[in-house]
Amino acid sequence: MRIRIVGTELPGCKHDEYSNVHLGLQVRNEVVDRVRADVERAVFELDVNLVETPDGIDFRGPSVHGRRGERFLYLSWGNVEADGTWQMFRRAKLQLGAIDAELFSAPVVVGALALTDECGAPRCASVRPPRIEWSREG
Repeated sequence: MRIRIVGTELPGCKHDEYSNVHLGLQVRNEVVDRVRADVERAVFELDVNLVETPDGIDFRGPSVHGRRGERFLYLSWGNVEADGTWQMFRRAKLQLGAIDAELFSAPVVVGALALTDECGAPRCASVRPPRIEWSREG
């Protein structure tokens, strides 16, 4: 299954003591496709394998984290230091179990969310509807 994450309303590059905030998709232990937190929109695309198990559908792939039945994607927030090093300071967990099974056959499943929380900070913690809207492309 192809997933496209579309994030809008990014919080900007300054947060607390950080002045060069970026956002990226965590693949295994690496944060990839990083974008500055002041862009208009952040888009991440990835493939997730759907596996039939006795308990139902399971999600697998290098971007998938968590135990069976509790799988999620990480969007990781970090500061890029002057020397280019990445210092992660928070993550959002996009809960895959919240995707309606009717969407599994779609060519692309889109997760749309605002990336600034209600306090004006980078969105973090577990993200489920209504904070993310899962739909089919088109």
